[in-house]
Amino acid sequence: MAYYRPIAWIGPDRPDGALPLAGTPAWFDHVEVLYRGAPGKVIAAADLPEPARARLTGVRAPLAGLTLDRARIMGVLNVTPDSFSDGGWYHDPGKAADRAGAILAEGADILDIGGESTRPGAAEVPVEEEMQRTVPLIGAITAAHPAAVISIDTRKAPVGAAALEAGAAMLNDVAAFTFDPGMADLAARAAVPVCLMHAQGDPATMQEDPRYDDVLLDVYDFLADRVAAAEAAGIPRDRILVDPGIGFGKTVAHNLALIRGLSLFHGLGCAVLLGVSRKRFIGTVSGEEIAANRGPGSVAVALEGLRQGVHVLRVHDIAETCQAVALWRAVHGLDDRWS
Repeated sequence: MAYYRPIAWIGPDRPDGALPLAGTPAWFDHVEVLYRGAPGKVIAAADLPEPARARLTGVRAPLAGLTLDRARIMGVLNVTPDSFSDGGWYHDPGKAADRAGAILAEGADILDIGGESTRPGAAEVPVEEEMQRTVPLIGAITAAHPAAVISIDTRKAPVGAAALEAGAAMLNDVAAFTFDPGMADLAARAAVPVCLMHAQGDPATMQEDPRYDDVLLDVYDFLADRVAAAEAAGIPRDRILVDPGIGFGKTVAHNLALIRGLSLFHGLGCAVLLGVSRKRFIGTVSGEEIAANRGPGSVAVALEGLRQGVHVLRVHDIAETCQAVALWRAVHGLDDRWS
């Protein structure tokens, strides 16, 4: 089997024959063809076979009403006592509601709310407790900010259903329907977008000894399988996002390999979400032990994601990321105001 990784570029110096990358400002004129157990090769984009060409170049459908011709910012709000970066900061409902308003004011397009920590070593949270943490908050945010696009970060169908009833518009499942198959039925019935993420193992054990034959191709194949399962459940591909799951059952080397090869995932024909914000590998590479101080490293990786055509950036540092993206777009001639 051949895998096609477009060699992505950004900027106005686009040669004749270059192809658009998944409806984003990125483009490519060459493709790295990868194989398992054999050397890869580079071919001209013009030599891409169908349907690989169609999947790599196709414009992605709007996400909960948000077009994906530019990167969308998903702001993280963890209402847990034990999340790796901000555990306990927003466990209080009043503080969580205030933070939600701030996240939206700082420029987030989507607000991702989670009531169960998925940090390495985290234990499972009972359904009722997860619902108590998230559902009333979603209702309060919806009442205060009717136009807000809210995503519920959960592996559990009962939590997802209650969140959608309260006003959420998207499901973000870090288990890609493998923890609770009812999530697929819920997404199909509710006709909402869903993000399917790769993880090796569950949060309690995933970082003990992660191993892969080829991390880039293994993660791609897993996501291809989960996308096919979602389609079989009645969820069209244009409502599916994929997330390679940086930090979920991966070493530093695995994470860096996935980031270098991000453009491969456009071959799934879905929008691509990248969540690297404040993660441990950033601290390992940079020497920053405190998660909340990893904003600069998080922004650096986010901009690499943009270069490779990522559609959604899931971040904690919203204002900083929005500022960086604005400058990145201006430098690359993507904002007409500064041309």
